[in-house]
Amino acid sequence: MKTLNVNLGSRSYPIYIGQNLLGLAELIKASSQQVLIVTNETIAPLYLEKTLRAFKDYNKVASVILPDGEQYKNLTVLNQIFDQLLTDKFNRQVTLVALGGGVVGDMTGFAAACYQRGVAFIQIATTLLAQVDSSVGGKTGVNHSLGKNMIGAFHQPQCVIIDTDTLDTLDNRQLSAGLAEIIKYGLINDLEFFEWLENNVSDLLARDSQALSFAIARSCQNKAQIVAEDERESGRRALLNLGHTFGHAIETGMGYGKCLHGEGVAIGICLATEFSAQLGWLADDDVSRIKRLIKKMALPTTIPEALTVEQILQLMQVDKKVHDGKIRLILLKNIGQAIITDQYDSQLLKNTLQKNYA
Repeated sequence: MKTLNVNLGSRSYPIYIGQNLLGLAELIKASSQQVLIVTNETIAPLYLEKTLRAFKDYNKVASVILPDGEQYKNLTVLNQIFDQLLTDKFNRQVTLVALGGGVVGDMTGFAAACYQRGVAFIQIATTLLAQVDSSVGGKTGVNHSLGKNMIGAFHQPQCVIIDTDTLDTLDNRQLSAGLAEIIKYGLINDLEFFEWLENNVSDLLARDSQALSFAIARSCQNKAQIVAEDERESGRRALLNLGHTFGHAIETGMGYGKCLHGEGVAIGICLATEFSAQLGWLADDDVSRIKRLIKKMALPTTIPEALTVEQILQLMQVDKKVHDGKIRLILLKNIGQAIITDQYDSQLLKNTLQKNYA
């Protein structure tokens, strides 16, 4: 097992990465004798019973099973968590446990941030995307029909548990979606890691345990360092959103669940890469190199035909990085060097979008 730390002073917490971690009471310690496990219909039959073993000696343990899918990441479904908490009369000492992927983690964290004005929670991430991104950093929330993740709170977990054995039950499409977020770390801050990814595509797609464990740990290290420097995204942390402004617009425009988050991010990275080249910052060879890696990871690289440029631009205006009416984008100066900017030609951005359809 490998242990990393997210250093946030009194709110610091460990990330545990390894095999066969579910059910280990010595790792999954709640802050009190009350626990509510939040999971979904896909994960519950696979891992709920095993996770419950970690809490077999607690006084009060319950679970709530949500429907599975991005389309259910909303305020209506969120209320199922509050309904369970109130029905079972959980108090402020309860610890919520998120057992699942990014949707479960985001919703459980948001419920924990809100219930009785804030209770503890633990992240047990079961998808690659959640393991390398959404479980770390304390961003929680739900979607709105007009914008992704626009309702939420910063609320750090007590710990993050990453049991790599759970990836054995992940389908290929979801695996690739997680790889998009992994590629992001190499592009924004870690050229050496990007080069490693180029050389280990087949091992990652074949679910080689050593390759996946290395990629997960390296990604978490990158994210933990940036979160420690800028917890609430007032500056540097925004770099972690490379491709996300485009990707969120595509996800929202297509309808939640039709385009996976990682697929939207992959397309968004390609658009950010292409736009960086149009601005004269990135060499054409680097654009081809980035797109080649994304394609090898079985990810999309072009905008779905169902969306128009006007729709995408309109949806991009509903983004947390919009400042004084300007869309701030994360772009690349080089592979391994990202910047945040709103200094660009809007027509050039529109032209870039028009050129990147299937």
